[in-house]
Amino acid sequence: VMGQPAKSKRPKEPGENKIKPINKKAKPKTHRMKEREPADSSLKSQSILTQVMDKGHFQKLAATLSLSAGQSIELRCKGSNVTWNYPSYLDTFRNSRLSIKQLDRYGQLILANSTAADTGEYSCWLQLCNGNKCRKDETKTGSTYIFFTDKEELFVPTPSYFEIVYLNPDKPAVIPCRVTTPSAKVTLHREFPAEEIEADGTDIIYDAKKGFVYQHPTSDHKGIVYCKAESQGAPQISIKYHLLYVEVPKGPPSTTIAASPSRAELGDSVRVICTVLGEPDVDVNFRWQYPAQEAERPVIIQKFWRLINRGIGQTTRISKSVLLVEDFEAIDAGNYVCIAQNLQGETTVATKIELK
Repeated sequence: VMGQPAKSKRPKEPGENKIKPINKKAKPKTHRMKEREPADSSLKSQSILTQVMDKGHFQKLAATLSLSAGQSIELRCKGSNVTWNYPSYLDTFRNSRLSIKQLDRYGQLILANSTAADTGEYSCWLQLCNGNKCRKDETKTGSTYIFFTDKEELFVPTPSYFEIVYLNPDKPAVIPCRVTTPSAKVTLHREFPAEEIEADGTDIIYDAKKGFVYQHPTSDHKGIVYCKAESQGAPQISIKYHLLYVEVPKGPPSTTIAASPSRAELGDSVRVICTVLGEPDVDVNFRWQYPAQEAERPVIIQKFWRLINRGIGQTTRISKSVLLVEDFEAIDAGNYVCIAQNLQGETTVATKIELK
């Protein structure tokens, strides 16, 4: 079919017809590549990712692909050093349903007995390595989003029946009720008071690959919501999402430290507690320095966190690291230093424990 228009054009311009076969070997190859790059670099990227079809045929992948759950799929990515990305859910089945291999000229991903839960983005890229250091080749990547459709599972299954979504005023929030069928009609609902929440396409947007996106979250959006999907049959309900509004100043951890007791006798048990108040979805790492550290004095260090409601519609995460010294000795007296670190920086606090 593709050859027909070309044949019909050549008789109209016989002069060009004689020149083209010679030029095809030289100029047009480089000329066409130059034209494609500024027009749409994503098309160039997509060309390294293909799907293996029946009888050894290959098909370049579009931005999305729909397959029936239960089907197997084989993807190939051209290159001798390929890295793959796929839904993290599949790591659970790495030894059985998912197979990834690197061959001489391409990387291969095979997914057998697909399920609705496998719905998501599948991408690959070439790694450029110099010794032990490798980086992603941005000009050679490929990506497609695959819907594994299942009439019994309109929503992509999740491991839990309830999820927390944090509403931060300075970034969009996503209610991740993704569907397996892109044509399904999906609506968002508040549990109490019972009502449908309109997706106006501006403040609240629906994306089949993500779910509902709150572009500018406010405290008015907090509460419990769920999604409803319809597609040629009875409507289905998603899991529930608890939307919590967060407003914590960004920056290094807000840290305090306290020792109990601050003056200890020989043989006492002493606890030093390092506490951080911060955003609910931001993890905090703790490091300790203490008097008997170089002597490798055994201590017990525990870390835990919990969410608290501040009573004004806001939620804060309390992270704690507790250092326990059992059977206090003279060598344990001195300064105890806690270093708390998050993505914005680190904070150092210290307290002193004296020997009675």
